[in-house]
Amino acid sequence: MSMKDDLASWAPDRLTVWRWHFFAGLFCLPFVALLSLTGSVYLFKPQIDGWIDWKYDHLPAVIVSLPQKDVNAALKAVPNSSFLAYEVPTSPRSAARILVNRADGEAMRVYVDRNRHIVLKTALEEHRFERLVFKLHGQLLLGNLGSIIMEMVASWTIVLILSGLWLWWPRNQRGLAGVLYPRPNQTGRARWRDLHAVTGVWVSIVLTLFLVSGLPWSYVWGHVLLSAEKTVGRITSVKDWEIGAVPVQETIAGHPMVSHHEDMPGMDMSEDMPSQVNLNGLNNVARTAETLSLAAPVLITPPNGSDDVWTIRSDAQNRPLRESVKVTGDGHIIVREHFSQKAAIDRIIGYGVAAHEGHLFGWANQLLNLLVALGLLLMSCAATVLWLKRRPEGEFGASPSLPSSRMGFAMVGALCILAVLLPELGMSMICLAVAVRLWRYRESRMGR
Repeated sequence: MSMKDDLASWAPDRLTVWRWHFFAGLFCLPFVALLSLTGSVYLFKPQIDGWIDWKYDHLPAVIVSLPQKDVNAALKAVPNSSFLAYEVPTSPRSAARILVNRADGEAMRVYVDRNRHIVLKTALEEHRFERLVFKLHGQLLLGNLGSIIMEMVASWTIVLILSGLWLWWPRNQRGLAGVLYPRPNQTGRARWRDLHAVTGVWVSIVLTLFLVSGLPWSYVWGHVLLSAEKTVGRITSVKDWEIGAVPVQETIAGHPMVSHHEDMPGMDMSEDMPSQVNLNGLNNVARTAETLSLAAPVLITPPNGSDDVWTIRSDAQNRPLRESVKVTGDGHIIVREHFSQKAAIDRIIGYGVAAHEGHLFGWANQLLNLLVALGLLLMSCAATVLWLKRRPEGEFGASPSLPSSRMGFAMVGALCILAVLLPELGMSMICLAVAVRLWRYRESRMGR
């Protein structure tokens, strides 16, 4: 066997790679377009939240801050509710934001005037605009089923990127036109091909980082990571992000909710009960929180149990800025935990999530992510136009698989590695292989 034949046995032929790229694109591109649109909106979550709540941050300046009275007013406005968290106001003119858990298990955000201690507005936390965008982006508003679907999309998008780079790689081509920038004076399919290929190669690196950094949020991959933590030991804390569809009250409290009023038979459900059980020391803890200079938003959560240890934590989207402080009811600091104290893998994931959400290096991160999202939209539109122009009328448009088609050892090896690293990709490829075998068997039976 010649060296040329030996190399041919390792490398796939162009038609085979194109077919994988084509079918992966048909499956992924509608979701990629949706992710680009919803991700572009979520990039500006702090600005959008500030715009929605503008009037609640421009009230008369507070004279004396009494968080305990504000929380009592919120609990009274939502009957049979329990206290979840107090969000430290960002300015003297900001309303208090109190997070409570309703009797039916729904978390509510209550806005309270800090001068008059009266409720200005109540809103279900799960129905807030940014929360809906978040669940649409990662779960298609379908809960864990949507998370599994989006994880499969992310897995196949990695196949789409790798096959696209293989097809893009210049062969016997002079110059960078059509490789790193569109060729001038091109028309028709050639122009759309350049827009698709050139845009794709520029956004592919950042897109891959997006996909990998989003995996810890997903249902299957995230739980695999959690299982590895339990099996190997503490390799990551998995506290700063949700795995699949998690009730928002658990992310607010920082731990699974284990104590509700309705779970405590025999307790007095009078109006002053929340103050006696949950709110002792809140004023002292809030004064301590104001001196810590933590990155906003800052949440104060009550003791989880019979001890008198409160938690003050930053919930900033730039996760490297997050800190958690344990404080006693008299305002004394017990321990302060910094991001740098987390495990190495936990820090890596934290940096990745912060970059994914566009807050790792400020407005430049937001601008970069927005450009990538717009590039993905352009690439998806160009791919759709190419398919429609190439597809014969009344036909699907995929090139047939020829007897001479080959995948090659390199492509088979790459797919096997990806199938191990991405469980949903592996399972879907097994289902696809079985479906193809059954289809060919059916065709052979019909032919005979």
